Amino acid sequence: MKFSISDFSDTAEKIRSNDIYDVYDLKALDNIIVSMTHLHPEKATTGNSHEKEEEVYLFLEGSGEMQLGEEKFPVKKDDVVLVHAGKFHRVFNLDGKKDLKF
Repeated sequence: MKFSISDFSDTAEKIRSNDIYDVYDLKALDNIIVSMTHLHPEKATTGNSHEKEEEVYLFLEGSGEMQLGEEKFPVKKDDVVLVHAGKFHRVFNLDGKKDLKF
């Protein structure tokens, strides 16, 4: 299956939508779910960790901050962040005007 990142939100299923973010899942594979999040201005994810799953965050638009464990660092378009299994992670959109897409 081939698709364009710019069409992702039209291709994937919107699984969550609220004042914090919109989340889209592409469930075309059996063992991996590909997700895109549109984190709204001045909002943050609640943060979580997964005991057995690793995650890859690819930042597509905007800029913000990411937390891995106790460490926080800036993120922007074209950044890739690898999250090891069991590592707490959280994303912050510090921009007051546009979504942070990852």
